[in-house]
Amino acid sequence: MHELFINYRTQDGKETARRFDDELSKRFGTDSVFRAQKSIAPGTNYVDTLVTGVRRCRVLLALIGTGWLDAPDQKRPGRRALTNPGDWVRRELEEAFAAGVLVVPVLLGRHVEQLDPLRLPRSLKGLAECQYERYAMRTAEADLARLGDRLVRQVPDLAPLDRRGADAKPASEESPGAPAIRTDQQSGGIGGVHGDVGSFVNEAHGPLHTGSGSQINGDGTNHVAGDNHGGIRQRFGDTKRPGTEQ
Repeated sequence: MHELFINYRTQDGKETARRFDDELSKRFGTDSVFRAQKSIAPGTNYVDTLVTGVRRCRVLLALIGTGWLDAPDQKRPGRRALTNPGDWVRRELEEAFAAGVLVVPVLLGRHVEQLDPLRLPRSLKGLAECQYERYAMRTAEADLARLGDRLVRQVPDLAPLDRRGADAKPASEESPGAPAIRTDQQSGGIGGVHGDVGSFVNEAHGPLHTGSGSQINGDGTNHVAGDNHGGIRQRFGDTKRPGTEQ
């Protein structure tokens, strides 16, 4: 059974629907995602397949682009497709509401506004009251990951299929070669830095140098000069800079 059904209008949602299918299939399995172009086999009665696919799914994702609301009816010029009871985008949504399927509007782009119920057919007015998600090409990966995370929490049947959840590892296991840093024991000092780009020094009570230059420690002052690999010089009394007469 397909858990997720992708509802879209070909004119402004075809490529996005393909992207949703690809990414969600990687996460939940290709058999869990219904997309008409992929899921209807040649010679199959597409009417029965679409209706059955909607009724049996757990979630219908309605991809709504800039031209979704006012897309023209191909059979009757001058009329909006949504006003045609035979429009498949409309029919799939109506079937989903009738079957009690969770319908999630996904607004494609940052400028697509939330739907106005006054501009929807009576049978689809509930779509304007459904909490929507937003998807943009610039943040595509993050948006799809967020959507998947929310669906897993909302639809328990998706959790066993979630490959991302099964593959997730604790932070300490992601980089076996990196030293673990316990922030609960760090007090004072310089601070924690991952990897070999820096050091954490806990409770430093004396002069300290973790760089690559020379260090001179005087009466209450430290000086690091240049970018050479010299040693550390410490004097008591008058402190003189490198290169001056000693």
